[in-house]
Amino acid sequence: MGNSLGRLFVITSFGESHGRCVGTIIDGCPAGLPITADDIQREVDKRKPGVAMAATARAEEDKVEILSGVFNGATTGAPICLLIWNEDVDSSEYEKMRFLPRPGHADYTAFMKYGGFNDFRGGGRFSGRITATFVMAGAIAKKLLNLIGIEVLAHTVEIGGIRAEPKQFDEIRENVDKNSARCADRKAAGEMLKLIERVKQEGDSVGGVVECIALNVPVGLGEPVFDTLEGDLAKALFAIPAVKGVEFGSGFSVARKRGSENNDPFTIRDGKIITTTNNAGGILGGISDGMPIVVRVAIKPTSSIAKSQETVNLKNMESASLTVKGRHDSCIVPRAVPVVESMMAVTLCDFVMRAELLPRVVK
Repeated sequence: MGNSLGRLFVITSFGESHGRCVGTIIDGCPAGLPITADDIQREVDKRKPGVAMAATARAEEDKVEILSGVFNGATTGAPICLLIWNEDVDSSEYEKMRFLPRPGHADYTAFMKYGGFNDFRGGGRFSGRITATFVMAGAIAKKLLNLIGIEVLAHTVEIGGIRAEPKQFDEIRENVDKNSARCADRKAAGEMLKLIERVKQEGDSVGGVVECIALNVPVGLGEPVFDTLEGDLAKALFAIPAVKGVEFGSGFSVARKRGSENNDPFTIRDGKIITTTNNAGGILGGISDGMPIVVRVAIKPTSSIAKSQETVNLKNMESASLTVKGRHDSCIVPRAVPVVESMMAVTLCDFVMRAELLPRVVK
């Protein structure tokens, strides 16, 4: 498995959904960064089960423990190990479905790749549970980025076809934490939550889109031609379970534009070169251009649903039907928001360190 991400700021995720714990090891973090378990906990709490309406009934405390790399309230320069224990685990339904791969999940591909030795409980290593490890690493990355003024902000822009109206950065900052849809458009958020509840009652699920913005990114981040900024960002974002699409700036709509519409004209403002539009999403030639980085990810509907679905029995190689029971979200989009934010932060932090914009010792 490929469980590590990054070149200089390297995160390694470990653990399974129903195993003893999930955690992350962060190698390359500068020494001297003030950090506490509470700092990390605040980020992790944003994706906890039960925060959003129609979320899973799995009630994990998700209490963060720092096992190494932090001493007297600051990073030491050694690898940082962060851990969350799995406590509210019920594997009974997964034991019953052992040889019945759930449509839309990695059950079948994991079974075949690892010869049936994979931990299938709760999806094991392929569960959304592992994103808690991404958020822990993201909490460290965001604190480092703050040292040079970079801010990362994500929000829900669509759920089940209900789209939020575009909002300014200040509005997103102010409103994203004020509703469980994590949407800056309060009117749209109310409609989204009603839809999620209705879909839950129907035994179904719904997906959506999360947008992430990085502000005050310096010009020059990115290593063409194979380690481009958007290439590594896309890789990090596709590591999030349920992400099926990633687009930057105007995204796929550029295919319907002319060059005169899509090009971002340059100008000078307050002695600084900027572009008057941002169709490129802050990245040109794989390198940050100083404008806000704007990326959107498409989140598929939760695969575990209460409706009957067709599958096969891997043990006797016969057709079968399956109704997934257990504890599942009807929509994971709101809980994906802090995860998307974290993966953006982790990737940017790695590129910032490659560009030598952060010292090895923070003072």
